[in-house]
Amino acid sequence: MLPAIMLLLALLVQPVCVFFTQTLMRHTAAECVRVLATSGDQAATRAYALRRLRAVPDASLFHVGGQRDWQVFAERSGDGKTGRVRIVGHVRPLPLFGVVVDLLGRRDDEGIVLEVEVGERIRPMWLGGTYEDWVASL
Repeated sequence: MLPAIMLLLALLVQPVCVFFTQTLMRHTAAECVRVLATSGDQAATRAYALRRLRAVPDASLFHVGGQRDWQVFAERSGDGKTGRVRIVGHVRPLPLFGVVVDLLGRRDDEGIVLEVEVGERIRPMWLGGTYEDWVASL
């Protein structure tokens, strides 16, 4: 009975860890869109994202590769009204969970590819002018 319980527990731990990592990635991407709205600087947005992603434990169940593995792509539309942030990372599955992931998810040499993309309207439709105009009026 004990081996069956341990196997069931192991199968439940991996999805919870992946869900935690993806949730943190999604929240980080949403906050980075807001950083992109105020600064417009992609390097500052990437640095902010990497700082936030340090909350993900560097254990293979959560994330592999450390800080160098995170890929952060940030772009702001030409009119400055929308922004999009994409974060990519990797997780190494448990041996039993790896078979299921091969059927359901994307995988490469590093492990399971976790990808989150958030696109938001940076400025509301009713707000006129640019951010620079608004700051200059203060």
